[in-house]
Amino acid sequence: MDILIVEDNTSTRQLLAKLSEQSEASRVVSFDHPVNALEYARTHEVGIALVDYALPEMNGVELIHALKQDNRTRDIPIVMVTARNEREIRIAAIDAGATDFLLKPLEPTIIHARLRNLMALRRAHLDLQNRSEALAREVEVATQTIVDREHELVLRLARAAECRDFATGDHLDRVAHASRQIAIRLGLPSRFCNDVYWASPMHDIGKLSVPDSVLLKPGPLTPEERLVMQEHTTAGAKLLAGSGIPLLDVAARIALSHHERFDGRGYPHGLAGEKIPLEARIVAVADVFDALTSKRPYKDAWSIEEALDFVADNRGTHFDPNCVDAFLAEAPPRQQSIGARLALPTA
Repeated sequence: MDILIVEDNTSTRQLLAKLSEQSEASRVVSFDHPVNALEYARTHEVGIALVDYALPEMNGVELIHALKQDNRTRDIPIVMVTARNEREIRIAAIDAGATDFLLKPLEPTIIHARLRNLMALRRAHLDLQNRSEALAREVEVATQTIVDREHELVLRLARAAECRDFATGDHLDRVAHASRQIAIRLGLPSRFCNDVYWASPMHDIGKLSVPDSVLLKPGPLTPEERLVMQEHTTAGAKLLAGSGIPLLDVAARIALSHHERFDGRGYPHGLAGEKIPLEARIVAVADVFDALTSKRPYKDAWSIEEALDFVADNRGTHFDPNCVDAFLAEAPPRQQSIGARLALPTA
């Protein structure tokens, strides 16, 4: 680390340099002009700065203030060099951020002791800072590892549901992408948008509990069978809730409420309006649209135009109006393939 000397008096500057060379600094650099010294401090590792008050262009207090206002130099210990009778200057220097003072006439023993102590403190501060940054990086890596594992868990759970219903495998990917686009268009925080993206593929995880005779029936369901199918919402929520993992909590709310309707005529609890979790209202639009445009054992695929009209016509009844508006703003041109527009990114 360097010792930076800013002193326009040649003899004083040379004396300070000579005395500083006996410290543990890697080198001593001196300037007679504060602007040059300030630029040097911004681009080099400075351990201590010795600053005189009477300088050209800006005085020593102004230089200290400039150093303390810059993130690159604000932590440098600064020693102000003043005469014994310059009390007001010392007070101003303290207010600006000075760490210590050297009084003229300069005493070599005092200078040595001050520089040695300040250099030791500076090294300790930098060591602590480096350790803190290293710890922060370790925490960041560990956190990302946890997030990656959560995402892997989510995907594996979602793929488990796919095994029961091969016709809807790509449906999960398209719903995930469309749900995130709706959330982004609504101006929601990036964390929320990402959580919806990763949690939405588990919206039908509860179908693991639905018998094949109902789940894979190649025709309309009876009223009794429909009630059995509707139980996949509560079954999915029970499977996902209570883990203590925030992402799975989001997925649990989606699984439970993605078949609720904005007008209160949905299931399983007949929730209405904003009583339905926002993430579920978002997924409801993406899920229904993609289900309509996909071939299923019990129906043929609708055209994109028909599905878009259905979503628009059910704005405020089946679906949250804001979510519909956001979806239609991101919807594909009516002649374009739904798969081309809403395919899950490979990233």
